[in-house]
Amino acid sequence: MTKTGGRNLNRVRAKVFNMVSTGVVDQPINKLYDILSIVALILNLFAAFAITFDYMEEHYKGLLLAIEAVTTFFFAVDYVLRLFTAKELYPKLSEKDSVIKYIFSFAGLVDLLSFLPYYLPVFFPAGTTVFRLFRVARILRLFRINSYYDQLNVITEVLSSKKQQLTASVFIILILMMASSLCMYSVEHDAQPEVFQNAFSGIWWSVSTLLTVGYGDIYPVTIAGKMLGILISFLGVGMVAIPTGIISAGFVEQYQKLKAVGQFAEEENIHFIRIKLGEEDSWNGKRISEIGFPKDMIVVSIQRENDTIIPRGDVVLKEGDVVALCAEKAKDLQPIELREITINEGHSWNGVAIKDLDISRQSHIFLIRRNGQAIIPRGSVVINAGDVILLQDKYKRVII
Repeated sequence: MTKTGGRNLNRVRAKVFNMVSTGVVDQPINKLYDILSIVALILNLFAAFAITFDYMEEHYKGLLLAIEAVTTFFFAVDYVLRLFTAKELYPKLSEKDSVIKYIFSFAGLVDLLSFLPYYLPVFFPAGTTVFRLFRVARILRLFRINSYYDQLNVITEVLSSKKQQLTASVFIILILMMASSLCMYSVEHDAQPEVFQNAFSGIWWSVSTLLTVGYGDIYPVTIAGKMLGILISFLGVGMVAIPTGIISAGFVEQYQKLKAVGQFAEEENIHFIRIKLGEEDSWNGKRISEIGFPKDMIVVSIQRENDTIIPRGDVVLKEGDVVALCAEKAKDLQPIELREITINEGHSWNGVAIKDLDISRQSHIFLIRRNGQAIIPRGSVVINAGDVILLQDKYKRVII
C-alpha cells in the first residue's frame, strides 16, 4: 500500500472510529449512529421479551422476528466496524494485536455474543437452545449508554476504588459459609441423613441463611442445630451488611469529591498546562518577557532539574525546563479558557495551514506540541496528525 493510500485509510478509520464510539457527537453522522445503536438495542430487547407472551407470539410473531433479524444484523455490522477501527482504540499496538485485544476484551465478547448465537443454529441446528441462552449478552450492551451519563460512571468508580475492601468482605463471607456448613452437617447429619447428606447440603443451607434468603427446603431439627442456626443467622446479617456499607460509603465519598471539584472549578476556574522544552524549541535561550504570552496567562513556575525557579521576566529558558502556565477565568474580567486538542488522521484540521483554518475570531492557537517539541503557531505552519493544539478561547464580558 502506498503512503498516500495508507494515510487515506487511516483517515477513514479515524472517522469510522468516531462514528462507532458512544458519546462522540461532534458530527451529525456520529450522533445519528448513536441514536440508531440505542434504538436497535431497545427494539431487540423488546422483541426478545415480547415474543415470550402467548398473545404477542400469536398475533405479532412475524413482526417481532423481523425486528430481531434486522437489529441483530445491525449488531453484526457494528462488530465488523469495531474490528476495523480497533487500531484507533489501541493506537500503541500493531493492527493485528489491536484486533486480537478487542476480540478478547469484555466489550468485544459482548459485541460478538450479541449477534453470533443468532446465526449459529443455521450451521449447528442441534445447539439452538444453548445458543439462545447466549443471546442474553445483548442486555450487557446497555452499559454503552453509560457513556452518556456521568452519574452512572460513579458505580464503576466506586466498585473500582473499593475493590480491595469488597474482596476482603467476600473472602470473610466464604470462610464463614464453609465453616457453618461443616458445623451444621456435623450436628444434623445423624438426625436428617436424607437432608444433610454431605457437606454440599450444608453449603446450600449456609448460603440461604447467611444471605438472608431462607428458602426453607433445608432447616435444622435438633436443639444444637437450631441454636447454631440462630447464631449463623445473626452473623449473616452482619456479614451481608459489610459490603453494603462499603459501597454506600464509597458513593458518599465519590459524590462529595465531585461536589468539591465542581465548587472549586466554579470558584477558582484556573487552568494549568505543563510544557517541557526540547532541544529545538523556539523558547530556548529567550527571556520570559520576550516570548509574548497572551494577556491573561502567566508563568507559574519553572522546574529546572531539581530546582524550582521563580519566573521573573529576565529569566532565560533552557532545554529541559518544565514550564507551568496558568490561565485564570475571573467573572469580573475578560475570561479566557484553554483547550487542548489532539489531532488524529480524520480530523478536519489535519494537513491544513493555520492561516487557512476556519475558527472563531475569539479563538487563538498559541502553541503546538509536536513530537515533544513546542512550535510557535505562525500562519504558514501546517497542522499534522499527532499534533497537540493549545487553543485559547476568549469570551466577551456579559453586562447585566
